Amino acid sequence: MERTSPPLPPNFAPERLPVRAPVCDGLRMPAEWAPHAGCWMAWPCPDPLLEDALDTVRTSFAGVVRAIARFEPVTLLARPQDAEVAAALCGPGVQVVPAPITDAWMRDFGPTFVVDGAGGVAGVDWMFNSWGHTYDEPTHDDDVAQLILSRLGMRRYAAPFILEGGSIHVDGQGTLMTTEQCLLDPRRNAGMTKADFEELFAAYLGVRKVVWLGEGLEGDDTHGHVDIVASFARPGVVLLHRCDDPDDHNHSVYQDNLRRLELTTDACGRPFEIITIEQPHRVDHGGKRMDLSYINFYVANGGIVMSAFGEPGDRAGSPDPQASLDRAAFDTLRRVFPGREVVQVPSLDIFRGGGGIHCITQQQPTGRPLPPF
Repeated sequence: MERTSPPLPPNFAPERLPVRAPVCDGLRMPAEWAPHAGCWMAWPCPDPLLEDALDTVRTSFAGVVRAIARFEPVTLLARPQDAEVAAALCGPGVQVVPAPITDAWMRDFGPTFVVDGAGGVAGVDWMFNSWGHTYDEPTHDDDVAQLILSRLGMRRYAAPFILEGGSIHVDGQGTLMTTEQCLLDPRRNAGMTKADFEELFAAYLGVRKVVWLGEGLEGDDTHGHVDIVASFARPGVVLLHRCDDPDDHNHSVYQDNLRRLELTTDACGRPFEIITIEQPHRVDHGGKRMDLSYINFYVANGGIVMSAFGEPGDRAGSPDPQASLDRAAFDTLRRVFPGREVVQVPSLDIFRGGGGIHCITQQQPTGRPLPPF
């Protein structure tokens, strides 16, 4: 059973907040392995990054939907003109909801759910500005969290700062991981300091310690999301993206993040057990490196849905070197999550759009929706 988060710092003063925050009502963000009521996703829309590969991407995306639906209900938002084909590709048991969406990265613009320890669930609606104005085309993405919470009849806490769900990871016991590269990016929250974020995370997620990693991976259009470099596997245990090639930019990223984790503890004072997973082989698309990672997986009820990037074998019958890395990553997650079935889904096409399985999903914890204010 997941333990209650440690008390917030004694000098924390929620009355200084500009709006009412979840901590005022005893709410906190649970770990991703806590029981889920279901998973929220959004159907891929036309995107210049995908060029003419949208149909292929949707096929791969549907494979992820079907894999998750084996373990828990999936609710899929889709543009009205796409709802029929989405339902056909994803199969029975997936609820398709027509909605005005323009992107598929539910982790980043969907709500982050928080719980009160007594069966109540609410949602945090972060401000969203397309990953620091990386893309300036008009979108409906900033409205998705409110749409979902309204549909659920669930309380909404509107956060007064910009954040994407893929930029944070929590252990459910008061510890949050993030990166300096992403959160201190002036294109998101100019002028905000680490201390500012730590106070806001205490208020909105019940966090009492923030572990600051350095950078994300080369080729990451989000500019440093933590969910492709590190994740909690359970309290005190971190999975870390590893690069052994000293000539690869990701090697220095790995070494720095490893050192930071080795020199700190979690909110309960535990040193971290660090389990590394070797990165996939490099693949370029559209003239730039893709941010491939095995760390970007989804924890479902009783399952893990993770990426594969290789083929079972080439035409001569020789094993694909990438398939060997796929297998090693699969074996690691199966060992780290012994009570869950690990399912590997081909994901290279999804990553062409700039992210992976964790990026396109958002878990909703089990519980009754707290009523709106």
